[in-house]
Amino acid sequence: MNGIHLFKTKMVKKMENKGNEIIDPLPMKSLLVLFSYHHNNTEKIANVFAKVLNAQIKKPQQINPEELQEYSLIGFGSGIYGAKHHEYLLDLADKLPQATNKKAFIFSTSAIMGKAKVAKDHSNLREKLESKGYIIVGEFSCKGFNTNSFLKYFGGMNKGRPNAEDLEHAEEFAQNLKQNAHGS
Repeated sequence: MNGIHLFKTKMVKKMENKGNEIIDPLPMKSLLVLFSYHHNNTEKIANVFAKVLNAQIKKPQQINPEELQEYSLIGFGSGIYGAKHHEYLLDLADKLPQATNKKAFIFSTSAIMGKAKVAKDHSNLREKLESKGYIIVGEFSCKGFNTNSFLKYFGGMNKGRPNAEDLEHAEEFAQNLKQNAHGS
């Protein structure tokens, strides 16, 4: 499997039935907090999420922690560096005010995949967000092109990743988030 999709909570969408059409009670306002550099692997994934969720993308350095209260769903993502998200994202998580049942999801790109590895890579950010009252409604990760350290001398690792299949998995993940966004 190229993308790791870990949904931790089942969510039920609350909707009103108005004649033959079903209307969302409140429009979902989404934000993606992203730090992506080197090859912009994680940005490629975030752009797919942004399109599906009609979300704005901001860097951690552009965020005033108080403004996050305006959003019903927030995605936090970066590449994985030394088995954790980028320090800018982790620093932002430390500065967040307490929230009540705020929905969030975590995403990343990494050189090496595996369910246990992704769970470990995401654990630091997950713990910080949960300690602030965020409910993690999903996690996504896929391989990313990596030329760090000695890998640059060998042409890198995971060239061409994220690929079309990874982006398709990202779109499916975001569609699932969107369909289940209003539940708890």
